[in-house]
Amino acid sequence: MTTTVPKSPPTEPDSGLQAGLKNRHLSMIAIGGVIGAGLFVGSGSGIAAAGPGILISYALVGVLVVLVMRMLGEMAAANPTSGSFSAYADRAMGRWAGFTIGWLYWFFWVVVLAVEATAGAKILAGWIPAVPQWGWALIVMVVLTATNLVSVSSYGEFEFWFAGIKVVAITGFIVVGGLAIFGLLPGSDHPASGFSNLTAHGGFLPNGPGAILTGVLMVVFSFMGSEIVTLAAGETANPRAAVTKATNSVIWRIAVFYLGSILIVVSLVGWDDPAILKDGSYVAALSSVGIPHAGEIMNAIVLTSVLSCLNSGLYTASRMAFSLGRRSDAPAAFGRTTDRGVPRSAILASVVFGFVAVAFNYLWPDTVFQFLLNSSGAIALFVWLVICFSQLRMRKIIERESPEKLVVRMWLYPYLTWATIALITFVLGYMLTDTADGGGRDQVVLSTLVALAVVVFAVVRQRRAVRNGTHTPDRVTVS
Repeated sequence: MTTTVPKSPPTEPDSGLQAGLKNRHLSMIAIGGVIGAGLFVGSGSGIAAAGPGILISYALVGVLVVLVMRMLGEMAAANPTSGSFSAYADRAMGRWAGFTIGWLYWFFWVVVLAVEATAGAKILAGWIPAVPQWGWALIVMVVLTATNLVSVSSYGEFEFWFAGIKVVAITGFIVVGGLAIFGLLPGSDHPASGFSNLTAHGGFLPNGPGAILTGVLMVVFSFMGSEIVTLAAGETANPRAAVTKATNSVIWRIAVFYLGSILIVVSLVGWDDPAILKDGSYVAALSSVGIPHAGEIMNAIVLTSVLSCLNSGLYTASRMAFSLGRRSDAPAAFGRTTDRGVPRSAILASVVFGFVAVAFNYLWPDTVFQFLLNSSGAIALFVWLVICFSQLRMRKIIERESPEKLVVRMWLYPYLTWATIALITFVLGYMLTDTADGGGRDQVVLSTLVALAVVVFAVVRQRRAVRNGTHTPDRVTVS
């Protein structure tokens, strides 16, 4: 006798996606989305460059992310969709905009898949060297691909536990570090320094105020991923409520996990301590309070973060490809789902390009793969800019068509939106002053060239469709 498993209800009308994500899944996706591996791995360089003033850098970028997420939350609560900001750009600025930012975002996450697979493989190869590094990268990619292919609930379950481990780890780090700062940690010989390290090594800004902006460039990309929750919300039973809750909680998530943990690091360890760059900022902090095997503990946490990023990256890339397929901006097969509501073709296409990028990382790490990294480096900021411009237009559309859908509102509209645009533009401009090989200038220039190429392709494609009579109008509506 066979047992029929009831399907989850569909989400978007006729999309084929199903509401397989539970509230606990989305809560952890929202929390985990702001705790990337970059926080654990990349924060040391920022601290070494800006000193304790890195806290201001993190705060500035945190405010920027909160504002962008508020804008995105406003649009997503009014119209939850798997295409998120790409679909809103489609409606607000034209088909060329949705096409361009959708494909650029997909490209960004495909490259991230290769970066994270390689990072995870390095850790696993260090633990079990009998399996070569490329073998571990292959195993990790295959396992997480299979997870995403089974059902959206399996993705959600994996991400629930990955994110849960990250949350427990960083919360434990803050508690242990806080106790050590005030000399209350049992068995620790760390002196009760309070917050004296914030000013004891050349002052709060030892390298001058300009280092704050340098720190901004180093930390801004560790925040990428916050927007994933607005894509995932489309596969929940009550997407509007899910988006609202996630948007409203982004402030405390950034305050606790980023500012809180970095404050602990720079309070426990002097910013100029060589261990911050040699071992990593979090390992240095744990070692300073006498936590044994701090390096291995952090490796396990970083591996969890890497797997979480891989899992979410594949999910995000596939859902963006699915949305593009639904809007006829990608092969039609991308917009179809299995009986379980899984966009199989979109997942497989994304992972194939991910495998290709991993191969490039091993075969030509300093040429082809470095080009991929640089040409996707500024896309995060481009995405945020598009969200801002889309919100300026979508707010008027929502107010005109369905004002009752404005359950989340951008603060001080439109002034804060324009201020956010100005801040993002300033960061992009400041990146052009970073002339190091593979630095900010290379990323902005190459990312801009790639973006322009996609824009030109999108415009030519749209004009050809109009001439041939196959053009379809913008179809994203407030529903």
